[in-house]
Amino acid sequence: MATKLTDTQTDRTALEVEGQVFEITKAVNFEAAHYMAGKPEGHPYRNMHGHSFRLEVTVAGTVLPGAEWVQDFSGLAAILQTTAEKLDHRLLNEVEGLSVPTLERICLWAANDLRDQLPGLKKVALARPSLDERCVLIVH
Repeated sequence: MATKLTDTQTDRTALEVEGQVFEITKAVNFEAAHYMAGKPEGHPYRNMHGHSFRLEVTVAGTVLPGAEWVQDFSGLAAILQTTAEKLDHRLLNEVEGLSVPTLERICLWAANDLRDQLPGLKKVALARPSLDERCVLIVH
């Protein structure tokens, strides 16, 4: 049973976050084009076309003594935005490592770009919301 709080805004003992492990998630959007050269002549994916992408990361960590959170969301957003800007309004086939830019490869590319800056990185997801498609990489 959950602890009942007298005042959820001021009952600090009941809301102690230090030492707790949390996952936090942040997402950004970008636009990019690609094509799949290996498809047969006449296949629609062979033609250059564009998508709106949503790049989302999940970071896990313990709230340290004196801290109020795992990581500041604004700092996480800035890191994520820097990665998204490397892909935004680009032809993904021309980005090094993305000559065949499937969701899986773009997701892995983003994870590799983010890994050093986010030591608690647990998941990277890449979606094309207009197509109801999403790929998730579990980072080890």
